[in-house]
Amino acid sequence: MQEVFNVTSLLFLLLITTGEAIRCFQCSSGQDAEGEDTCGAYKKFDKTRHIAVDCNSEESHMPGSFCMKVTQQGPMGFVWDARWRQVIRRCASVAELGVTGVCNWGVYENGDYWEECYCIEDECNSSTRIGSNLILTFTLLLLSYLILH
Repeated sequence: MQEVFNVTSLLFLLLITTGEAIRCFQCSSGQDAEGEDTCGAYKKFDKTRHIAVDCNSEESHMPGSFCMKVTQQGPMGFVWDARWRQVIRRCASVAELGVTGVCNWGVYENGDYWEECYCIEDECNSSTRIGSNLILTFTLLLLSYLILH
């Protein structure tokens, strides 16, 4: 009986993997110096200017098991019209809808657009688009605006 217990214990220990924590970029365009855009609010995010952090380390501002990118943008106009935009990249522990690999979006009452994207691969929040289609998103946003007004 002891041998069965030992074999079972050994198999159980072999099945347990010591998971490595995910590595995500963390920055906020709100913390950029005047005239700088290191977090990718207006320009393409430059991975060479940042080091991804282990989400369960002391370097991480927030512990987590996946990455997140939040984009907020002022109302109306086009991307090139210099309206206000902010990007936040960080680790996350809870996705609002409980899924990763997708983006959730909406419009605040003041007209500001927001988008939260979640992903579960190392450095995946460096992407400009994580899981949504820009044309589809803005088409749905425009339709929502036209229906509500």
